[in-house]
Amino acid sequence: MLRMKPRARGPAQFKPPGKQDDRQPDGYESGGMVIKNLPFLSFVNPARDLDALYKPFKSPCESIRTSESDRLLATKTLGSRRRFGSMPIAPFKKLPEVDVVMDDVADAAPAPVDEAPKAADEKPPEPVVLWTGMVNDQEVQVVVPMVIGKWLRPHQREGVQFMFDCVSGIRGFEGNGCILADDMGLGKTLQSITIMYTLLCTSMQDPTIPTINRAIVVCPTSLVKNWDDEIIKWLQGRIKTVALFESGRENVISGIMSFINGSKRANKSMAAKVLIISYETFRMHAEKFVNEPQACELLICDEAHRLKNANSQINQALNALPCKRRILLSGTPMQNDLEEFYAMVDFTNPNVLGDPREFRRRFLGPILVGREPDCTQGEREWAQRCSGEMCEIVNQFILRRTNALNAKHLPPKLTQVVCCKLSHVQRNMYSHFLHSNAFHAMMTKKSSRILPSITALKKLCNHPNLIIDMSNGKTTIAPGFEECAAFLPHDEYATIHRHRSCHPEWSGKFQVLDKLMHEMRKKTTDRIVIVSNYTQTLDVVTALCRERGLPAVRLDGSTSASKRKKLVDVFNDPKTNSFAFLLSSKAGGCGLNLIGANRLVLFDPDWNPATDKQAAARIWREGQKKQCFIYRFVAT
Repeated sequence: MLRMKPRARGPAQFKPPGKQDDRQPDGYESGGMVIKNLPFLSFVNPARDLDALYKPFKSPCESIRTSESDRLLATKTLGSRRRFGSMPIAPFKKLPEVDVVMDDVADAAPAPVDEAPKAADEKPPEPVVLWTGMVNDQEVQVVVPMVIGKWLRPHQREGVQFMFDCVSGIRGFEGNGCILADDMGLGKTLQSITIMYTLLCTSMQDPTIPTINRAIVVCPTSLVKNWDDEIIKWLQGRIKTVALFESGRENVISGIMSFINGSKRANKSMAAKVLIISYETFRMHAEKFVNEPQACELLICDEAHRLKNANSQINQALNALPCKRRILLSGTPMQNDLEEFYAMVDFTNPNVLGDPREFRRRFLGPILVGREPDCTQGEREWAQRCSGEMCEIVNQFILRRTNALNAKHLPPKLTQVVCCKLSHVQRNMYSHFLHSNAFHAMMTKKSSRILPSITALKKLCNHPNLIIDMSNGKTTIAPGFEECAAFLPHDEYATIHRHRSCHPEWSGKFQVLDKLMHEMRKKTTDRIVIVSNYTQTLDVVTALCRERGLPAVRLDGSTSASKRKKLVDVFNDPKTNSFAFLLSSKAGGCGLNLIGANRLVLFDPDWNPATDKQAAARIWREGQKKQCFIYRFVAT
């Protein structure tokens, strides 16, 4: 550390450096400057007393000291280095032969050795007891089978207990349904499999009699195979399932009828107990379940925010099921407004908030009025009372925990907003739109075609190729983007038809992505997931990966259900040469487990923030071993 010493008044004088005692760490003083030896880190304090450095060496092996050791310890130095040295080597003397007599030993079996011995202080996991009561003067317990209960984390045990209380009707509200609204990555699938298997094995009346005999799991198409694999993984084949994925119409009908007819068999133990089906497939064959109450005694809806529209065909088809035990799983149950939230709540427990008219009069109307900026104090207080009353009702069957619980056992996650400057080509096209007649008509409210132009602007922020028709060089029909092809470099535009180049220099986002993937591939072993709302963007990213020689796989709406699971398994396998996973947010933004990557790029924002939240949770979840990075690209 350098510290200037105050200069004395009067003529300048030279003072030769005076060497101080070596044991004082103040160094020396020269002229107007004092040099001191201070610690590099403030919390590391050097010893002021250096006597310890001058103490004679004491051998730690006093018990085996020899005369040679005493001679070496008596020397003050190690001696000067010899330029040439030699060491006499004594010739090896042959050792005398020794006769070894071995007594005969009878054959004996080796002592058994445990393959995985448990530590002395390790305790077996405590059983998960969901209910204890008296039936016919005998104590009866509902216990989660140990085959799956031993894997539950504390928050998952609480979730299973909550769902059991709801579907058993012991929480005091009208209905037997619940909504598990945990954040993505907290194990909603495992908790659902646990409660399903527990109800299939035991009941509150008799531990040997099951509560239910059939369950149906409805999920997105991309998750049908994943649900089947998870059930096999956790239950180790203890129950038989029927998973309808990548099947023709005849196979689908055959699978549904075999599941329904299995509930009518005398020997129900040999029949399938769980049907896993997609939302679309169930909608097309819903009439087969209407008059079969025994076919579904527990309904589990994964990614249940698809039921936010009460008038949709999927919602109406599932609502017609004669099943009261309903479990809805969604990490984003509240997305846009209270109408959608009411649709999910009313599907879970019908009329718990009243019919639609009563809900609007009792809750929705006062709450919306109280949110207006010009509302009165009385209206605001009334809205708060109505909101509190509604929360008190729904909190009886809705459980939500944030992914802050994951921070205890997962690597850290860093989310970054990356501002990408528009390229010269993008700025010219953007300026052309602002000076167009179509833009002037929109600003003066003389045009109703505003949404197509907004969509075209979003695509322009990704890459100019998205608004240029590659086949004939004409622009799209979006108003204001006519003749935009003229802003492309002429020679490069001719090349784009011959070589189908992605031209990352035309887009600020692609320049950043190109540099990011290059540095990742060069310096790390990380893998990356690239999420976009447009398949056209994925086309350009595919071309970029192909030109750079980067192995990439792609999942969008055109990918078959069976192939989706294979793509995910190959990408998550560390032994494969996978690098980039191109994902359509609409087709695979929900439910997929992509822990093979620890970096994710949200290439373009969605209208619904819940969609981005779902997509960003694909990598930071159970099983992740690396620190995760989420990059949100924004064009500026």
